[in-house]
Amino acid sequence: MAELHRRAVEALAAALLPPERGGPSPRAVADAVALLTARQPAASRMALTAAGVALAAAARLRHGEALAALPSEQRSGLLAALGRAGPGGAAALDGLKALVLLAHGGAANAAEIHAVAHRHAPARDDGTLVCTDATEAPERVHADAVVVGSGAGGAFAARELARAGRDVIVLEEGERWTVERIRATDPVTRFGALYRDGGATVALGLPPVALPLGRAVGGTTVVNSGTCYRPPDDVVGRWHRGHGLTLAEPERLADRFADVEATIGVAPAPDDVLGNNARLALAGAAALGWDAAPLRRNVPGCAGSCQCALGCPRNAKAGVHLTALPQACSAGARIVSRFRVDRVLREDGLAVGVRGRDVTGRRLEVRAPLVVIAAGAIETPPLLRRSGLAGHPRVGRGLSIHPALGAAGTFDAPVRAWEGVLQSVGIEEHHPQDGILIEATATPPGMGSMILPGVGAALVERIGAADRIATLGAMVADAPVGRVLGSNRPTVVYRLARADGTRLVRALGHMAEILLAAGAAEVELGGGAPPVRQRGDLAAALDSVDLRRLHLAAFHPTGSVAAGRDAGRHPVDERGRLRGVRGVLVADASILPECPGVNPQVSIMALAAEV
Repeated sequence: MAELHRRAVEALAAALLPPERGGPSPRAVADAVALLTARQPAASRMALTAAGVALAAAARLRHGEALAALPSEQRSGLLAALGRAGPGGAAALDGLKALVLLAHGGAANAAEIHAVAHRHAPARDDGTLVCTDATEAPERVHADAVVVGSGAGGAFAARELARAGRDVIVLEEGERWTVERIRATDPVTRFGALYRDGGATVALGLPPVALPLGRAVGGTTVVNSGTCYRPPDDVVGRWHRGHGLTLAEPERLADRFADVEATIGVAPAPDDVLGNNARLALAGAAALGWDAAPLRRNVPGCAGSCQCALGCPRNAKAGVHLTALPQACSAGARIVSRFRVDRVLREDGLAVGVRGRDVTGRRLEVRAPLVVIAAGAIETPPLLRRSGLAGHPRVGRGLSIHPALGAAGTFDAPVRAWEGVLQSVGIEEHHPQDGILIEATATPPGMGSMILPGVGAALVERIGAADRIATLGAMVADAPVGRVLGSNRPTVVYRLARADGTRLVRALGHMAEILLAAGAAEVELGGGAPPVRQRGDLAAALDSVDLRRLHLAAFHPTGSVAAGRDAGRHPVDERGRLRGVRGVLVADASILPECPGVNPQVSIMALAAEV
């Protein structure tokens, strides 16, 4: 099976990036894909194998030749035909491209990524954590409170409980990553290890939506962009008045925001590290008269390494593993890493702790009269189901994901978008009225090529010109239409609301306007639309966008266990207490009663600190 899988990946690579047309060695691509998929579910590897086998069978059927014997145009033509085989075929092709190009891009540019990581010494030491691997932990321990999850919500909840004098244990399924480990690990392995299921989480629908979730001590704050927004006042008002969320009382929440921002070091991104991607975004917005500015980020000491999504190689990004968790530990909290929580334990309607296991399968128990669930909007509903605590009909429903898409502008002069801040500039012109937030966003070199259209020689040519591409991303505040199903492994189902799809197309248009105003020779929109070279062609191109073929991603899932006053609508009450059981609090993104419309980490931290 392993050999069949490898041959299948090599066949896909040879069709996608033909070596005789300047593409990489298929064997080298297969090596990179193997690194990435080592941490992905077996289903992901099986899908790759099936695709390669199907491609080989199509070659025999259509051309009467083995795939390897076909000219590059015919190999790539088979893949292109898949992309034309309806929305499902286009989605399948996009998924294959994303996996292969991410792995190849990271491996091919590993030397440059490594050099940038070591260009500057770490900005700060690793946080002082009392952290034990679960394989070295006792089989049963006792505490006053156990916190499931060490990300934005779990870290701040643990800090407040420890400061209040509680004996706190924080349980984290992921590993601890020190700055030296980040600096020493190749980018593809880092990506695969720092994200749940190697980054393969997807919200199922047409189009499917990539949903990468961090998994490490510090949660997604280790791999997020570092962007820090307070939620708009009208959103806070709806949380507080519309949903009756006491935790969101505006005056107290403002105090919490200030505390969070001080704790994680929020400040505007400095001009000297923004990079050309940011400067072009600012120039384009200025030419249009649109509101734009460097983003506020929790990255004191940022040197513009553009590796936020792979773990900061300088410890400049002040994730909770460097801030709130060390503060919790200084107040007496303890952390156990690589601990998979299977269920919440209860007796006579009262929580009494949790049971789980380490990576060897050894069973572990933490007994505590208070359980704080902070596993995130995707993992919290399955944990409640495994624990028999999902009796409320809204558990797993009402999921928003803040869907995002990108546009790429090609310029005549080099841009080298990866030399600077990964997420650098915010353009809010269309945010107050339309919920469209545009941000200048880059990736480490080579690791964003999956947004480029085409296959074969045309794709190889576009990748070769990557140094002249500037990229923007846009997110839309979406309706709570998603669901999280399952109890062991979550299945996310998300059918994009028609109005949100319309706004995503409008967002594409706004991004194209910015890039063209900045001097782009052409802009790629995706969704089957032709490239746009002048503003007068934009309306027709947008009319041709097929929503089902858009390449969407989402990084901000919220609302799957919403909190509020109405017992019929909200599985969690207005103070963060899970209904139907005593002694269980929920303190993560799942309790946000509607999409905040901005990057949510500050919101999650502030609400969790109030729980």
